[in-house]
Amino acid sequence: MIGPEIPSGCLNGTVHRLGLRVYYEDTDLSGVVYHANYLRWFERARSDLLRLIGIDQRAAHEAGEGAFAVADMALRYASPARLDDGIVVESRLSALQGASCTLLQQAFRHQSLLCAARVRVAFVTPGGRPRRLPPSWRDAFAALIDPAMDLEKAFP
Repeated sequence: MIGPEIPSGCLNGTVHRLGLRVYYEDTDLSGVVYHANYLRWFERARSDLLRLIGIDQRAAHEAGEGAFAVADMALRYASPARLDDGIVVESRLSALQGASCTLLQQAFRHQSLLCAARVRVAFVTPGGRPRRLPPSWRDAFAALIDPAMDLEKAFP
């Protein structure tokens, strides 16, 4: 069957951008995006970023190597998104450790910030223990770190 390709967003330098649309199912009774949906959108953006840099999460999981788990997350809500809004989620890598990395993720409508998240994800064994990132993954992540980004200023 021939059809549209599944979008994974795009990498522009060290920034990953994923476009989304707000659907009725994303909103609450007031017509505003339900707060937990930003978590889903940020997860999708992180997964697509990994896919674009050559990290196959499914293969790692199926091979028993491990999986990524959110270890820490802080959110700031700035402005509400509403039905039919076009949203862009931007993801930037801010730090890399042996078994984890920290990202700044922001959801925008045009240039207006809607929600920001500081999230640390850890690579863990199937038993849940931290595991060092494979060297090729570390290299892929290291290439995305923007040394000029100050996470404390970007996410006060």
